[in-house]
Amino acid sequence: MCRLLGYLGQSIVLDRLLFKPDHSLIVQSYAPKEMTAGLMNADGFGLGWYHPTRRDLPYTYRNILPIWNDANLPSLSRYIESGCVVASVRSATPGLAVNLSNCPPFQSDRLLIVHNGFIENFHQTLYRSLRARLADAEYQAIQGSTDSEHLFALILQTWRQQCSADADTPVEVAIAQVIQQVFDLAEQFNPNTDEALTVGANMIVSDGDRLIACRASNRDPVPTLYWSKEDELFPEAVVVASEPLFDGKWQSLPEQSILTVESNLNVNIQSISDVATHQAWVA
Repeated sequence: MCRLLGYLGQSIVLDRLLFKPDHSLIVQSYAPKEMTAGLMNADGFGLGWYHPTRRDLPYTYRNILPIWNDANLPSLSRYIESGCVVASVRSATPGLAVNLSNCPPFQSDRLLIVHNGFIENFHQTLYRSLRARLADAEYQAIQGSTDSEHLFALILQTWRQQCSADADTPVEVAIAQVIQQVFDLAEQFNPNTDEALTVGANMIVSDGDRLIACRASNRDPVPTLYWSKEDELFPEAVVVASEPLFDGKWQSLPEQSILTVESNLNVNIQSISDVATHQAWVA
C-alpha cells in the first residue's frame, strides 16, 4: 500500500510539506504506522505541483529510488514553491514492475492522480475487462502496467464523455462512477464464491484549482485517509494524507466517501453513491 499526500492553499516551499513534519512522507516511506498491506514504501516516489502564478501544465518529479535515497530532493524541495501539490511514496503491488512508467503521479492535461490501493491479481483478473472499456485515445495513453493508471484512464474517459453532454460536470462524478463499476466487476469475477476480488481505491486528484480525495474499498479494513484544514502549521491550507503528518486537527475521511476542496478552501464530503448519481451537485 502506498502513502499519499495532497495540499491546497497558500503557496509554500515544498520542504515544509515533505521534510519538516514529524511524520512526513519521508518518514512514512520507511516507518508507516497505518498500512494494511506491506511494510515499507521503497519502490519509488513521485511529486506533482502547479506553478503558483502561471496557469501552466503541472510539473512532476519521479524516481524509482526510495524517497530517502534521492540526493536531489532536499535541494529541489527548498527551491520549489506551490499552492497545490500531490505526492506519493510507492509500495509496488507484486507483479507490477518498479519503473518510471508505473510511478505516480499520472497526468493528463492539468489533471494529476495518485492512488493507494490495488486490484487483486490485476493482470490475471480485471486487466482485460478494464482495457476493453477504453476508447483508443485513453487506451493508447497508458504507458505502464499498473491498476492505478488503468483506473485513471477509465476516469478520464468517463469524465470526458460526461463533459461532452454537460461541461460543468465535476471530475468527482466520474471518479465515483468508476469506483462503483470496478467494485461491480470485482463482485462478478468470482460468481461461484462468496468473496469478491479485493479492490482498494484511495485516491487524490487535482487540476491545480481543486483537490479531490476519495477513501474506498470493497473489503475491510478500508485504507486510512485523513484531512486537516487551517492547522496552525498550515494556517491557510487543506492537507490530505494517508497518515497524519503531525499532531494537529486531523479528521478521518469517512469510508466510501469523496472529499472536495474548492479553491477558496471550502470542504465538501459526500458518499460515493451520492456523488455517482450526481446528487451532490443537484440544487
